[in-house]
Amino acid sequence: MAQLIETSTTPLNRVEVDLVTIDLVENALRHARYEMDEVLFRTALSPGIREQHDEFPLIGDPEGKMVVGQFGLSIPDFLENFDGTIEEGDVLLTSDPYSCGAAISHANDWLIVMPIFFEGRIVGWSSMFGHMTDVGGKTPASMPTDARTIFEEGVVIPPFKLYNKSVLAEDSLRIILNQVRKPDWNRADLNGLVAACRTASRRVQELCARFGADTYTSALEELMDRNYRAMKILLAMVFKDGETISFTDYIDDDGVGYGPYKLKMSLTRTGDKVTLDFRESSPQAQGPINYFINENLVRMFFGIYMITVADPQILWNDGFYPLVDVIIPEDSFWKPKYPAALNARNHGIGRVFDLFGGLLGQTNPDLLNAAGFSSSPHFMFSGNYSEGDRKGEWFQLYSIGFGGIPGRPVGDGPDGHSLWPSFVNIPCEYLESYYPLRIERWETISDTGGAGLHRGGNGVDVSYRFLEPGTIAIHDDRWLTYPWGVNGGEPGARGTKWIDRADGTTEIIPSKVIDVPVHRDDVLHFVTWGGGGWGDPLARDPELVGLEVRRGLVTVDGARSYGVVCDGAGAVDVEATDRLRTEMGEGRPSPLPTFNMGPPLETILERCLEETGLPAPLPPISV
Repeated sequence: MAQLIETSTTPLNRVEVDLVTIDLVENALRHARYEMDEVLFRTALSPGIREQHDEFPLIGDPEGKMVVGQFGLSIPDFLENFDGTIEEGDVLLTSDPYSCGAAISHANDWLIVMPIFFEGRIVGWSSMFGHMTDVGGKTPASMPTDARTIFEEGVVIPPFKLYNKSVLAEDSLRIILNQVRKPDWNRADLNGLVAACRTASRRVQELCARFGADTYTSALEELMDRNYRAMKILLAMVFKDGETISFTDYIDDDGVGYGPYKLKMSLTRTGDKVTLDFRESSPQAQGPINYFINENLVRMFFGIYMITVADPQILWNDGFYPLVDVIIPEDSFWKPKYPAALNARNHGIGRVFDLFGGLLGQTNPDLLNAAGFSSSPHFMFSGNYSEGDRKGEWFQLYSIGFGGIPGRPVGDGPDGHSLWPSFVNIPCEYLESYYPLRIERWETISDTGGAGLHRGGNGVDVSYRFLEPGTIAIHDDRWLTYPWGVNGGEPGARGTKWIDRADGTTEIIPSKVIDVPVHRDDVLHFVTWGGGGWGDPLARDPELVGLEVRRGLVTVDGARSYGVVCDGAGAVDVEATDRLRTEMGEGRPSPLPTFNMGPPLETILERCLEETGLPAPLPPISV
């Protein structure tokens, strides 16, 4: 456990803080959190961080509990697992999930943790991690889909002092960067993470200088207490005492031929507290899809759904954590045994959103979202230029793709949108300027969003024409199971990947694959899944369906899923639509099912080769 060295022995005291000061501190921290982002974006070199914003900041209280942030990070678990002293000027770094209680979840994420001192006392912590494009290992981008141990996934950095009393550990950093394929990118991105944390530290010190350390830290405690009180009320309002609700979804495969992996979450309220139970999920996977998840991160996901739905203006934090117990068994998908591979945990991250949506939405189906977050698709392309001024130079791309967002109570799901609220696409102009490829197509795929009163977002087809030979890697899911619809809505379409080879042949590509050779003028079609639909499709405005036919979001045949008859120009035949809707409405169950998961899993597996062109995965086996 970390030993904290403070030069002042005067304790921080709890004092009364007026509401205006609390509001000023809260919003100052909110803006400091976004300032951390901007510092990193302006410093990083890798497109994954610089352009797509694959990073997550945190500002904590003196104990390391999150006051403002995006992804938890769990500083208390990091400190629990760090063996050494921490003093003013120290900056700590790790990329080892097994050495920090899963404060991060795979080796590509480099985590910076920094104490914030004011007048000799720790008044808080700043922390941030970013996904490094490459950390070495057996394949470019360091995310081998066939890995079975973390040793195959590149350099794994144990927790250590990157800066000791403000002095950089240059030799250690040199050894680390010697393991990676793009050391200049890693160094720039790492410097940006450190600079962002130092920026947060300065902002907190300014608040302490303005209000006093006692007032500042007392304001943090009040913000924590506010979330505790809000969650306590919400739990009593939403969940029945003693009742258990559950929800199950699946990860399609693990990259080495096994699947689907069952992910089940149950919730029970007992008095003031709830318990989230993962014990009925699949055991640890053979391949690298295991999502080593920190219990505090589970609490954070829970809070996102509970607090922000109730009041989006509340700045959710760790204050409510004592009200939420989490049970995760050892040697499971959610807590694999060292040295299990972890690089493809992005599918589990996406599926957590579907799981929480399906679980918590049962308490109020009118607020239920369909499925569609589901995964975080990755595309990697690398090689050496074969000619011209850059002949022999190494190029390497890591990028995040987007699928259809689910239909929601408030409206349609966006088409081809980001899983995370802060993520954005890498612009086509950037890709074509810095990499030997051309974007031939970046468009939504009609009818891939599930039909509903509110349509699920369509998936997208991003078509990459390669101008140089190289290798590609893909990480995706939802190629087998369907993004489910809710409240009568239909499931979204599954994703698919294929290469139109320059020689005229077509090759279907699995959703998880590495080191696939590509040649000049080969074209990869990276097609993502659609979001599930929300509500009765027959209740959707026919004129809106006709408009979407004109816009190419729905086809004429697809319009019939809504009971709408129209021509290619989107002109609706009102009488034919009324007749079709009457026919389709006859014999339907009433009320319509809350969840439409698509065909039974047994049927999906039986039809897998015929429908997807890929063999069905084998049933998972214990590791």
